[in-house]
Amino acid sequence: MNARDNMEAREAARLKRIAVLVSVGRHPVSGVARYSRNDAAALEIGRTLAGRWGAQLDVLHAGDARNPALEAYLALGAERVEVLACGNATEDDEGAAVAALAARVQGYDLVLTGTCAEGAFDSGLLPYQLADRLGYPLVNAAVEVAPEPGASGAPAAVRVRQFLPKGLRRAVAVTLPAVVAVHPLAAVAPRYAYARLRAGEIVPGRPATAAAQSGSKQAARPGLQPGSQPGSQQASLSGREQGGPADRQPAATTAAAWTIGPIERKPVRLAAAEKRSGHARMLSATTTESRGGSVVIEGTSVEKAQVILGYLREHQLIDY
Repeated sequence: MNARDNMEAREAARLKRIAVLVSVGRHPVSGVARYSRNDAAALEIGRTLAGRWGAQLDVLHAGDARNPALEAYLALGAERVEVLACGNATEDDEGAAVAALAARVQGYDLVLTGTCAEGAFDSGLLPYQLADRLGYPLVNAAVEVAPEPGASGAPAAVRVRQFLPKGLRRAVAVTLPAVVAVHPLAAVAPRYAYARLRAGEIVPGRPATAAAQSGSKQAARPGLQPGSQPGSQQASLSGREQGGPADRQPAATTAAAWTIGPIERKPVRLAAAEKRSGHARMLSATTTESRGGSVVIEGTSVEKAQVILGYLREHQLIDY
């Protein structure tokens, strides 16, 4: 082992406790409860970091321990899922979940979670609210997470690659402790194993006390450092800089504002049936020739409507 490896080992040794926050998603078609793919990616990243550097890994969920969807996280590699009760609050009260999770993960070096749950109308604000309550820096849309080696005496950090639009990526280094929200396109592949499901366990936790929920924030918030790659920029720190909880309504008021109703069928766009041969369609895909049709500029609105009705009847798009 060379000097660089020794330095990396010393810095990574400070990454001792990792918490992965998981939620319950819903299938987009059937609506059946299932594991969240975003949180599954965060779990896989946490397992990789814990296995490589010997850190303690805890998987936490705020909600109902009887939900069968939590068993999927056992099959995805969690040895145990600790379920935190949110007191008398309802499942939609995001503030109670944030308070319970903040009291539990206080003192952890790294908190991993998905960017947003898959419960149909989730706000995606929990990582921001949690980071603001803990006083931790936050990096959103992470696709890769790795320990960041530094000089002797420097704070322990992790190197994060962020997802940006149009295929771009950005490298940042965030000092620990920190909250990292993992993007769905993270470079990991969670694997389902039924044997791990049978070996794991779901452990109900105790409700967080009011004193623990209202824990004081840190006086100084750790900041972000530029990444090792040129042109790296700083990432967002917390929800307060992004118009955080201080600028928003209470979670109970926000949850009460949601209304749930049946889904409406989207209008189907009418398209004329293709009558050309396959060879003609292939040629039209490689050329810019006109495909026919007419543009009606002159005439009254009635005459223009008659032209449209004639086109629809010709292609049997309407039957009247």
